[in-house]
Amino acid sequence: MINATQEPTTHAVDAAPRIHPWHAAKAFVRVMRNPDDTESGANFVLALEGRHSDRLFERFRTDPNGARILAEGRNLPATLEDREGLRRMPADSLGRAYLDFVETENISGEGLVRVTRDPSDRFLSTATPERRVMGDRITYLHDLWHVTTGYSRDLVGEACLIVFSYVQLGTRAYRLLIPLSYVGMGFRVPGVRALMRDAYSRSKRAPWLLVVDWEALLEQPLSQVREELGLGPPPVYTRHFRVGTKLVAEAK
Repeated sequence: MINATQEPTTHAVDAAPRIHPWHAAKAFVRVMRNPDDTESGANFVLALEGRHSDRLFERFRTDPNGARILAEGRNLPATLEDREGLRRMPADSLGRAYLDFVETENISGEGLVRVTRDPSDRFLSTATPERRVMGDRITYLHDLWHVTTGYSRDLVGEACLIVFSYVQLGTRAYRLLIPLSYVGMGFRVPGVRALMRDAYSRSKRAPWLLVVDWEALLEQPLSQVREELGLGPPPVYTRHFRVGTKLVAEAK
């Protein structure tokens, strides 16, 4: 079984944890009732972050590539929201694949950024402009990682991407969700546990993707990006979706 207790190495921060279990519990119940409730999903993650985001930012700003991203004022969200710019990229590029993905799924990162930018600072310990650069980058990388890894937005793909993202980011909420998915979906979806274990291995092989120069990678062929990041080819699996209380395999 996947070891969901291993924390990525981060620089220590002398601060007491601040988590909000009641807010997390209420958000979790709402998500269980409606998996498409992205606002509740974001609140579930934020309510359990505590000081982890401080440690993550400390690692980000002291990493040479992270420091350069901050110094240059990078704005990955603006780049990914420039759909005409993405459309001009080569047909086999990561940027075009990302554009096809968001247009097919009819999604945008803007709404999720608004949700995760909690104006009351109820969950996050700080909200400096530099911290927002990292936070917004994480938000937009979720869908970019969907494309790069090949995990779809179905239930199996999301479970695998949660494992992948946990290895990269150490998100507390993901540490709780992984065993639930591993056990619960494992009984109902053939092969999902092997896929989740493979997602763990793929993420461990990859560099720390939060500080990768994604802006430069967008124009490169998607297959080349996957090879460069050590991800290998995308997995082949049957997508599953929730219909009522059941998990239903996609018709082929």
